[in-house]
Amino acid sequence: MMQHNKALIVQSDLTILLDEAVESSHIVHRIINTFAESYKRVGTLHTYRVTSLTFWNALSMGQTCRQIVEQLTKHARYGVPLQAIAKLHAWSNRYGKLKLVAEGDNLILNGDQDVLLQLGRYPSLNEWIRERTSSNQWELKPECRGLFKQELGKLGYPVIDWAGYHEGETLTVHFRSETTKGRSFSLRKYQKEAVDQFVQEGSVSGGSGVIVLPCGTGKTIVGIAALVKLGRATLILTSSITSAQQWRDELLDKTTLTEAEVGLHKGKSSEVRPVTIATYQLLTHRKSKEMGFKHMGLFSERDWGLIIYDEVHLLPAPVFRMTASIQATRRLGLTATLIREDGCAEDVYSLIGPKQYDMEWKCAEEDRYISSVSCTEIRVALSTSQEQNYMEASSRSKLRIASENKNKLEVVRELLKKHSGKPTLIIGQYLQQLHEVASYLNVPLLTGEVPQEERVRLYEQFKSGESAVLVVSKVANLAVDLPDAAVAIQLSGSFGSRQEEAQRIGRLLRPKSGNNEAWFYTLVTEGTKETEFALKRQLFMLEQGYTYEHLVATMDKKDGSWVCEEATLR
Repeated sequence: MMQHNKALIVQSDLTILLDEAVESSHIVHRIINTFAESYKRVGTLHTYRVTSLTFWNALSMGQTCRQIVEQLTKHARYGVPLQAIAKLHAWSNRYGKLKLVAEGDNLILNGDQDVLLQLGRYPSLNEWIRERTSSNQWELKPECRGLFKQELGKLGYPVIDWAGYHEGETLTVHFRSETTKGRSFSLRKYQKEAVDQFVQEGSVSGGSGVIVLPCGTGKTIVGIAALVKLGRATLILTSSITSAQQWRDELLDKTTLTEAEVGLHKGKSSEVRPVTIATYQLLTHRKSKEMGFKHMGLFSERDWGLIIYDEVHLLPAPVFRMTASIQATRRLGLTATLIREDGCAEDVYSLIGPKQYDMEWKCAEEDRYISSVSCTEIRVALSTSQEQNYMEASSRSKLRIASENKNKLEVVRELLKKHSGKPTLIIGQYLQQLHEVASYLNVPLLTGEVPQEERVRLYEQFKSGESAVLVVSKVANLAVDLPDAAVAIQLSGSFGSRQEEAQRIGRLLRPKSGNNEAWFYTLVTEGTKETEFALKRQLFMLEQGYTYEHLVATMDKKDGSWVCEEATLR
């Protein structure tokens, strides 16, 4: 029976439409967000899809197929198609049916007899099978542990890995009750919960997996807490030198580790210490495509008991391949968003582990762990001088012309007036545009061209208030600690990247004094391809319960200033 007061329309392919015009939609949104992913929004209809991966991650965090079906049934306007229920049951029947265990030095796959019979038909698995010992047990080659899980993941069969881990080198480390800066310190409740869920002492399920926390809630502290709890030599991989130095500073400030025990691996100045921090860029550096990755040896230079993958959603392919060969080492992935635009989320699941803990951004905001961010999209008319070039350009060039719309500069100036005195980041994709903005406003510019020492100086000037405005490229997307940033103005971005939008908004989420408020503006050229990509970029934030106010910028013909007015854009 049709019930218009129900918010969901569930289709047979497990595409789910959430009607935001229904009063209960905000509650239903939080429910389906635990087992589905967002990928489109038109008007008040927000489209989700349940995939095998989103479903298995939900099961790994304690949900059951029955609970998910009951929730869909409860909120579905037209009921749940039998085909959709059948698919969920099929995925559920595969989950938990394959388990890797260790028997002495042997790697054993235990599985349901029918499942192993089906898997036996895949030639791609044969090279890793040492012996089919029975109808429900195979002995595998020990070195294939990661590759085997990765291949099964691609075939649609999740593997629960109970083969255990070697302990690694012992490390004596504790948290300080008071930091080196004289401040009291203790873990927040959710940070303890996340670490406990990852370690799972006394359980064969702990020791590998991903923790998802909003930007600004202390993912670094969670990683350090896991290191402290395990007390093992640890390799930390992160996205940039700036981030690596921040990890080092936090370790020395909040734990009993000494400078002699914490090293930054920079290639030439190699420091392989009980806790070693390196970047993905270093590990994947090579002089030519024909040469090997000489720094990958870092994975075996010490007897690591834990490897931490910061910003795990950014893992490059060579690091995935190396991770496949070190499955006996505990692995912790940290991220604010598990989205991978390249479709390799299955590899994170197979090689790092399932999602172990996930905290919604709005929940963190409600508890004042992060600031309250107002998101606004401002449509700007294309500059008259660029219209002809846009009309004649190729599809890819059209996006760049729209992104570099010169009219955006005046809108930026008006926004700076509106938020005068507030620490502001102006973020963009294209270097020429950023140079023009920095010159036009006479403010500092930070890009990948800027040496590391100069970057640190610019960050410090911004933190101290000496520079109220900083123009930054994508080098500031990730893991840059600018706690006082209260306004971000996005000029351009990487096509429809949802994770980049989330990371840029994340620069604003550190709690603020006073009203704990921040503002994010994204400038989009009206009537161009940029509007399509802007909508895609916003999907993750919409999924997290945020809304975007929509404005249109127009020029006041009397004085030439730009004003932003409300507009219905969808």
